[in-house]
Amino acid sequence: MRLATWNVNSIRTRYERVIDFLERSGTDVLAIQETKCKEEQFPYEVFEKTGYEVAVAGLNQWNGVAIASRVGLENVKKSFVGQPAFAKPDKEPVVEPRAIGATCNGVEVWSLYVPNGRSNTDPHYTYKLNFLAELALRGKERLAKDPEAQIALVGDWNVAPQDTDVWDIEVFRDELYVTQPERDAIQAIVDAGFTEVTRQYDTQYTFWDYQQLRFPKNEGMKIDFHHYSPALAKRVATAFIDRDERKGKGSSDHVPVIVDLLD
Repeated sequence: MRLATWNVNSIRTRYERVIDFLERSGTDVLAIQETKCKEEQFPYEVFEKTGYEVAVAGLNQWNGVAIASRVGLENVKKSFVGQPAFAKPDKEPVVEPRAIGATCNGVEVWSLYVPNGRSNTDPHYTYKLNFLAELALRGKERLAKDPEAQIALVGDWNVAPQDTDVWDIEVFRDELYVTQPERDAIQAIVDAGFTEVTRQYDTQYTFWDYQQLRFPKNEGMKIDFHHYSPALAKRVATAFIDRDERKGKGSSDHVPVIVDLLD
């Protein structure tokens, strides 16, 4: 099974590129982030015509996650247990559409769009850390109950765990994406029993900002990852990053990160 994750930065703007990627790459399951649409606005029909079922979580033009699968789509969950809510000023707290899970060919796939944090002094930063802490806790509980569970936590994590995951660490030093609390929060996912399975195969960046010619200069970041449970990590055959998807007119600022699983 070929499993990929991709922050598409608006599915309605880029669904043609996504469908082309699915057909060209032979991807069986695609975890999608930043769909930026309500559930009823998602272009289901074009995916269904291509042979993919789709599960979507979306409230408005912000955030949004989805899973497209041609190998089954069952037990859909539009948030994880304990997922934190975020309260905007003078608004009621809302559990944002940042996590969706479904069973695809026996694998429990979670498409995750971790909060950005905005800055390390913003309330959104605390929200980000809480989101990751709850995810780690629930993952640890799940593996304690079922050590053989096949779970894939994939998506845009908005954290660069290592200095080499950004184009110049001195530019980012003590700033968002590389702060120690963020890195500790990612390490907690690992400590809970989940292994990041792509880095050993491909260390390219996965995101390049649209500004200041970041892509032509290769001034990017590696912030999109696959974290797998022990039983699933054993099935990994290879992984790669499709850098070419950042090229051309109308590209997302992220690219697909792809893993091949053995039967």
